[in-house]
Amino acid sequence: MKKPILILTIILIGASLHAGNRPDKKLFSKKYIRSVMETAACWQFDHPKHALYDWTNGAFYAGVFAAWETTGSKKMWNNMMAMGDSNQWKAGPRLEHADDHVIGQTYIDMYRVTGDGKMIAPFRARMDEFMASPYKTGEISPITWWWCDALFMAPPAMVKLGMTLGEDKYLRHSDRLFRETYDLLYDKEERLFARDIRYQTTWKEPIREANGEKIFWSRGNGWVLGGLVRVLEELPANDETRPFYEGLFREMAARVAGLQQEDGLWRASLLDPESYPGGEASGSGFFVYALAWGINNGLLDRGQYLPAVRKGWKGLTTLIQPDGHVGWCQPIGADPRKNFTPGSWEVYGTGAFLLAGSEVIKVKW
Repeated sequence: MKKPILILTIILIGASLHAGNRPDKKLFSKKYIRSVMETAACWQFDHPKHALYDWTNGAFYAGVFAAWETTGSKKMWNNMMAMGDSNQWKAGPRLEHADDHVIGQTYIDMYRVTGDGKMIAPFRARMDEFMASPYKTGEISPITWWWCDALFMAPPAMVKLGMTLGEDKYLRHSDRLFRETYDLLYDKEERLFARDIRYQTTWKEPIREANGEKIFWSRGNGWVLGGLVRVLEELPANDETRPFYEGLFREMAARVAGLQQEDGLWRASLLDPESYPGGEASGSGFFVYALAWGINNGLLDRGQYLPAVRKGWKGLTTLIQPDGHVGWCQPIGADPRKNFTPGSWEVYGTGAFLLAGSEVIKVKW
């Protein structure tokens, strides 16, 4: 009689361990992911912030479009239409500044759905003007895209435009400027991007973290990794530049996955997590988005990166506050050393969350 009991006990223990290794059924169910995305997006619609062409909203509406593709929500589509109409489908007012180009990503995505030329014509004209205008350099801005966040803002918009129109000039211009930023700001030893040249050891007064480490902020590198996803989504498989972007994506993904904290999130400053109280929403959201996309598209090894995506999505769901908004979001600024709390929010934090959900829902667990 003891032997059957022993066998049953072993089976039950094994089943328990196996269940412990599986993702939480609710958090990873398609129904829940759609629901929490709609909740976060709708809260944000009800709490507008910044000009609708602003980079903050550019990141938000990139997430909204991805969430709309996932949910089919009429409210999301109507809000994107209202945003475009309010902006007259134009980019922001600064011709040379990548932050004012990011909203074009959503215009192009919507144009691909509707075929309505008004959604793309002003942005195309703006990009032609931008490409024809010389950039005025400065001490901390020796190149056009002199801060790493720019690699989410402008390259995907230009590559999307080029692929949509079948005009290679936009891809080639984006590639040239992207590589300038890579050469200036990418730390090949750390496999991370400095925010700008003031955070490099070669700067006259380099800035360091409390623990003596270099400063690589989570959101900035999240912007880059997320931008790489959106460029790679567009580039043809045989494009001569694709190996560069795939190699950089894999290299950064490996480094970022190794910096994930036990709660599944990343801290505002990647190399000094002890100095920061909690997981940062926008950086963490972009990282989960990129890692999940890499698995879904065969660029990242499933067995190696699936645990990071699982932990990351669980962590992101803990940032949803009782009223539905995405909290723990680092405020605007060039330095990660700014205080933020569970209630802190920004529209780009919601955008990052929506992008993450749009890829996590596709993962086969």
